[in-house]
Amino acid sequence: MKPEQITAWALNELSAEERAQIEALIQEDAEASTQASQTKGFCDFLTAELGDDSLAFTPEQRERLSRADAPAASFPNEAPQPALPKQPTFWRRHVFMNLAAAAAVVMGTTLFIRKQMESEGQMAEITPTVRGNLGDDQTIITRTSPVPEEPAPVVAAAPPTSMRKLQANAAPLMKQDESTLAAKDAKAAMTFSNMPETKAKNEATMVDAEAARREYFAATQDQQRARLLNQANEPWESPAPTTASVAPGQVAATPAAAPKPAAPVANGNITVNGGSLTITGAGTLTLQGRTTYTGGVVRSAPSSVTLIAGSGMAGNADIMDGETQMRRSQESYTQIIENALKSVESEPLSTFSIDVDTASYANVRRFLNQNSAPPRDAVRIEELINYFPMDEKGPAAGVKEPFAVKVEMAACPWQPQHRLARIAIKGKQIGLDRQPSNLVFLVDVSGSMAEPNKLPLVQQSLRMLAGQLGENDRVSMVTYANGSQVVLSSTTGQNKGEIVSAIDRLQAGGGTHGSAGIRLAYEQAVAGFIKGGVNRVVLCTDGDFNVGISSPTELETFISEKARSGVFLSVLGYGSGNLKDRTMETLADKGNGNYAYIDSLGEARKVLVEQMNGTLVTIAKDVKIQVEFNPAVIRSYRLIGYENRLLAKEDFNDDAKDAGEIGAGHSVTALYELVPANLPPGGGTLPQVDALKYQQPITPAVPMAATAAATDEALTVKLRYKEPEGNTSSLIEVPVKDNSRAMDTASGEFKFTTAVAGFGLLLRQSSYAGQLTWDQVRQLALEGKGTDALGYRGEFIQLIEKARGVSR
Repeated sequence: MKPEQITAWALNELSAEERAQIEALIQEDAEASTQASQTKGFCDFLTAELGDDSLAFTPEQRERLSRADAPAASFPNEAPQPALPKQPTFWRRHVFMNLAAAAAVVMGTTLFIRKQMESEGQMAEITPTVRGNLGDDQTIITRTSPVPEEPAPVVAAAPPTSMRKLQANAAPLMKQDESTLAAKDAKAAMTFSNMPETKAKNEATMVDAEAARREYFAATQDQQRARLLNQANEPWESPAPTTASVAPGQVAATPAAAPKPAAPVANGNITVNGGSLTITGAGTLTLQGRTTYTGGVVRSAPSSVTLIAGSGMAGNADIMDGETQMRRSQESYTQIIENALKSVESEPLSTFSIDVDTASYANVRRFLNQNSAPPRDAVRIEELINYFPMDEKGPAAGVKEPFAVKVEMAACPWQPQHRLARIAIKGKQIGLDRQPSNLVFLVDVSGSMAEPNKLPLVQQSLRMLAGQLGENDRVSMVTYANGSQVVLSSTTGQNKGEIVSAIDRLQAGGGTHGSAGIRLAYEQAVAGFIKGGVNRVVLCTDGDFNVGISSPTELETFISEKARSGVFLSVLGYGSGNLKDRTMETLADKGNGNYAYIDSLGEARKVLVEQMNGTLVTIAKDVKIQVEFNPAVIRSYRLIGYENRLLAKEDFNDDAKDAGEIGAGHSVTALYELVPANLPPGGGTLPQVDALKYQQPITPAVPMAATAAATDEALTVKLRYKEPEGNTSSLIEVPVKDNSRAMDTASGEFKFTTAVAGFGLLLRQSSYAGQLTWDQVRQLALEGKGTDALGYRGEFIQLIEKARGVSR
């Protein structure tokens, strides 16, 4: 229903038939009914106010008004004029006054709305990022708002010329006897001075809904008029932005010529236009009244504004629903320098430790779901690939090896002349009758864990894990903050009520004495050690250790020593903003365990319920891979990912050298990019090297080319592993031939692995991404999606679109 139809109905301008149709529609539509009721009330109010003939002038008033308008000489000694005949109609008699009143209402309403919009616009305004230097290694990043000057007293505006004329003509009327005006209906009074008394009388005498609606419209109109008078002289222009500089203990945000405020304005704005906000020394920056920056982490409870500054850290600050947030403020990641192409002639062996960590994928997902590109060092391609369970078979029944090895080769999509080799390891599954477990939950309850995506999510995760324990399992729990304590002594997995109660009592607060907690947790695990069972500490933290052992080197040494006792370590990372990814990865690697990042309940379920055996039960440890390439087939190679897992070629046969572990049912995949030896000169990406001038290459007794040409194998994959409680490694060898397979004939698992690797290359903006596009990545993922019973691959395809958006 159109508004004009409702207005015509309210003004009784419709025929009886049209009116009946409109009323029927109004009854059917609740929203239209409300609008019609309000419109009707307003129209009735205007009709009653403007159509009241009781405002007709008396003969004396008309004579007084006529004399005020006419020149004095026109009435010399003239007798009073006789009473004029009755005026025709109200609208003809007062057309000028009606138009003036209507214009005043429209102008007042317009000014009021415009002032409100300007006020709201200033509140929502986001000014440029303000960066201040706090010495050589600290940075503060925040958003600020302009600081207004002291409010000037409101001065009533001088009325316009037309209004002054109207007031002059009506002045005689204002002098009439007060008793006469009091006898009039209060709603017909046309002056502002007696509106409060009029409103009080109306409120006292209202007896029905119609009177209430009229009073509402009258009060609204009066408020608009009052605001108009109070705001008439206020400037509409916003103050020009200025450059602000903050010295120790001060805030300066006004031009040099302007008076400096005695203190920062609590509800004001600091605007920087092409300048900078600088804090020199140990000063204090106060924003929003009680939000202060003193060189560390600042939180403001009343305004929910957070400012974070850290050594060497910088990022972007955004205003989100009135909150200042810093992305990547104090998160730390191990620097990754991508593996380069290596010549097979000079380096025929490639050696690395396996990695079953999956934290990088969940962390990257967290950034993309926030519509933000992840830091390059947060993208570890091997962890992206290994996040997805393989749809491939493990070792056959009765085979002594704890895992199966499969190698496949096909064309490379980002370098069509190159080849890709996929090495896949699938661990054996174990039944429901797994060995008993001795678990110690080590929970960080320091102040940094107080956020909703930290300790509360830890508690939900541990409840899930507790629900999977049986009568042969035992659980204890240790917490650490300023100190450490045992909050749950070792108890059987059947006492779920006692376990859950201990989890529910956890509260965050204090420092982060991580080393004390780790020591106590290992003591508990050793005390309850189960021979032949699963003995593991499950650490839940954001990795922010600020008391005791903190450096990665100290942590590596300590955890390595404790891992030899047969107690392994799993690390579950939580939170954002101060995520210490490097620390948690170090702990898991040296503790013979795995590292997962928990960003949601869904991820907690995947790690602790769906893949519980893989997370807790180790089927092989110190697993190493060494690949030997045939120079007659492969000219050069590049390992994609595993940059922080590389080993020296001598480490492969050294059983004292620590390497990665693989859990029950876990899958590990590695991808190599290969440059064929038969590639035409100049067709490869490896630059040619001039012949040596001062030495000649050593010629082997048997020419290398002849030996290599004797076989058509492209490479040989060798693996070494130890039993979970063993000290001597076993060897597996798998020779591989290149069947010149194209990508479109490759297996679905090969295509999906390639898609995930390409996803990582593009996110890292790798120089090795070649001709790869997001469309190619998406197409490969779709072709390799398979059944996807758990939906992980479908989620990945959605992340591809988000990654495409943030990488533009």
